[in-house]
Amino acid sequence: MGYILALDQGTTSSRGIVFDAAMNIAATAQEEFPQHYPASGWVEHDPLDLWATTAATARAAIEKAGLSARDITAIGITNQRETTLVWDRNTGKPIHPAIVWQDRRTADFCAYLRAEGHEPMITARTGLLADPYFSATKLKYILDTVEGARARARRGELAFGTVDSWLIWNLTGGRVHATDATNAARTMLYDIHKGRWSQTICDLFDIPAAMLPEVRDCAADYGHTRADLFGREIPILGVAGDQQAATIGQACFTPGMLKSTYGTGCFAVLNTGETPVASCNKLLTTIAYQLDGQPTYALEGSIFIAGAVVQWLRDGIKIIRAAPETQALAEQADPSQDLILVPAFVGLGAPYWKPEARGAVFGLTRNSGPAEFARAALESVGYQTRDLLQAMQADWRREGTQPVLRVDGGMAANDYAMQFLADIIGAPVDRPRVLETTALGAAWLAGMRADAWPGMAEFARGWAIERQFTPRMDAKTREARTTRWEHAIQAVLQI
Repeated sequence: MGYILALDQGTTSSRGIVFDAAMNIAATAQEEFPQHYPASGWVEHDPLDLWATTAATARAAIEKAGLSARDITAIGITNQRETTLVWDRNTGKPIHPAIVWQDRRTADFCAYLRAEGHEPMITARTGLLADPYFSATKLKYILDTVEGARARARRGELAFGTVDSWLIWNLTGGRVHATDATNAARTMLYDIHKGRWSQTICDLFDIPAAMLPEVRDCAADYGHTRADLFGREIPILGVAGDQQAATIGQACFTPGMLKSTYGTGCFAVLNTGETPVASCNKLLTTIAYQLDGQPTYALEGSIFIAGAVVQWLRDGIKIIRAAPETQALAEQADPSQDLILVPAFVGLGAPYWKPEARGAVFGLTRNSGPAEFARAALESVGYQTRDLLQAMQADWRREGTQPVLRVDGGMAANDYAMQFLADIIGAPVDRPRVLETTALGAAWLAGMRADAWPGMAEFARGWAIERQFTPRMDAKTREARTTRWEHAIQAVLQI
């Protein structure tokens, strides 16, 4: 016993990962699902795809591990955050496609909120900015757009949820409508200081409180799965949004510890302890995790496009067939060419927050080819991370803190990208032995809650490094490279 099933529902794929009692991966199953782009800057998912791929990969992972449902002690869930769903409580059917966190359709409404002076109040309560990134304006859009939706919501007929709530609802057969504090904190509806939904913000957006889920700790009882799904009921005991789950999986339990996850986007999270730190540099104040009713806070910087830039190389301009090819291509690139790619495909996130910005390439020559594009794509992630870390250091203001950066996510396996990251930030980058830290964090929450896995201190002691990347770039080169990046960013901001 002691096997934990982690359900990792991401932006482009769903995964089921079984961990054994020693917290090692026993089996993994993964399935991609379609992305839908109905208009420029709009991104949607079919909610049924999210559920079907999650259920299928969960079953496949259990089978690949040579186990049955009887061997699974508990389930932990981690998910793409902010993605917004609304469904009928009676039928369980969605009333609108899921609006993905990357979606920018509510940019005009967010500009209106800022113009009317509402953003300071929103930030004071939620730690967030008035930006389309978060769930609240997406939810308002659905209620405004689907005929009769708001009236149905007021009557208690509709349920709102981020992806974790949608999965919990389906896993439990509609018996549990809940979310955890980390996902709630990303909706722009949750008061992270008082630990409850903000009625003031709900009223501002005309969102009926009756449709909101119950907010629980990250390690808590989220009910049991339907017996027919896996062969027996399995308790769901851990839930955290993907970036908070990665923070947990990286054992960043001490204030000042910092991790950066490279998936579709890039998300840097700095643990600030029991005290929320307000940002002066357009970072987000959020909840890192909540255990036993006590929130631990964090500063977060969000980059919308990280691994997605490699996906663009593959699916958009079709210069690679698979993501790993970028490392060899980048190493072959002409060193005399210095392409700068600003991948603002869906706007710029922190610390700029420019939803209407769009991508650009600078420094093109007649000889620029796939190798140079691959290098520029990988380096764009390093440059963007540098911007985040500088903003964090300005907000954190702790003497002598130049933290080692712990990295994870798919792109963290790319040696070229990680070496350039260390070079451009001028600090060590630690890659852990277990790269699946997001799934590991969700699994640990469930395993710890089930008393099958160790507590926080022992879990932290077990964190192990696979490789440390140390800076090789000299200061003069670093300054010249970052100056070119800053000029490129300013050009994009002014377009």
